[in-house]
Amino acid sequence: MNPMPPAASLYIGLMSGTSLDGVDGALAAFPGADGRPVTMLATAYIPFDEDLRAALMGLQHNGPDEIHREALAAVQLAVHYAECVAALRRQHPDAQIAAVGVHGQTIRHRPELGYTRQTNNPALLAELTRLDVVADFRSRDVAAGGQGAPLACGFHHAMFGDARQTRAVVNIGGIGNITVLPAGAAHTIGFDTGPGNALMDAWIGRHLHKPYDENGAWAAAGTIRPALLSALKDEAYFRLPAPKSTGRDLFHMDWLDRKLAPFADLPAIDVQATLAALTADSIAQAIAAYAPEVADVYVCGGGAYNAHLMRRLEHSLRSALPSGQAPAVQSTTALGVAPNQVEALAFAWLAQRFTQRLPGNLPTVTGATGSRVLGALYPA
Repeated sequence: MNPMPPAASLYIGLMSGTSLDGVDGALAAFPGADGRPVTMLATAYIPFDEDLRAALMGLQHNGPDEIHREALAAVQLAVHYAECVAALRRQHPDAQIAAVGVHGQTIRHRPELGYTRQTNNPALLAELTRLDVVADFRSRDVAAGGQGAPLACGFHHAMFGDARQTRAVVNIGGIGNITVLPAGAAHTIGFDTGPGNALMDAWIGRHLHKPYDENGAWAAAGTIRPALLSALKDEAYFRLPAPKSTGRDLFHMDWLDRKLAPFADLPAIDVQATLAALTADSIAQAIAAYAPEVADVYVCGGGAYNAHLMRRLEHSLRSALPSGQAPAVQSTTALGVAPNQVEALAFAWLAQRFTQRLPGNLPTVTGATGSRVLGALYPA
């Protein structure tokens, strides 16, 4: 637990991502309007129980009584968010918190149709915590013609840019995305690269009844099948130029099962190995296309804790980048933020931006027609 710096605004950020494992929370101090530097004061994690995880997973697809099921899930989700806030406040009982920034749980992401849907009940969260809550960060960017994602790129730009060298920040959650920070952090680029952990988690869940492949051990013991890898890469999304974003609306188990149909005899362990290669290759190829001069690659999200996937990403980058170039691949811990707290901290930053009526999006990332203040306020 870090001491509170003087004359700083305190914000809480809450993030539950496409991995559907739980809520990451961060309490942080922002001394200045630009949000940099940040002092991380406390972190917390509240896992989803199996009922909530199943309910949220079920909402990823069309089904009966969706409005009712989503409303019930949103109530449960707000209770989990409130538990995370309480855990953070216990670490700093006297903290005067300006606002809570909460992402909600994405269940549909269709910016090409003009909408994105994050299940949430911010009114209940405000009632339970008696704090100002800022939510619904994505819809304003979509209304302005943008993808509404990825939104953490603005935070990456503010926090991790370097005047001397080009960096890439890679988030590997359920979906993978990259932020390219050119030297000087000018004209930041970012987009979703494709599957992160979502397909690997679902595959090991189906075959070994585990929630995830710890350290990528199962994938590491398998053999990458080039024909299957080629078939998986044969997806229009990978060929689209940025700006672009995706989610479970595209990369889900039905998609994988269709791709696997001609490969029915492959061992499940080899499929897992090939899925890890798909994640690593799609990230590496995106970096090669938009940042061939990259000096360092910093990884956050759950994928940063997958030792096999990190090694595979290094291998994929060596193959994808110009000959002889081998950027260092390390977690964002090297930049002062633990991999599992980057996105929670980003939503604390976005809440600060909202309260100061400052833009939270980067049009160069999302494709919006301009900078916009993101979020909606639910007062304490």
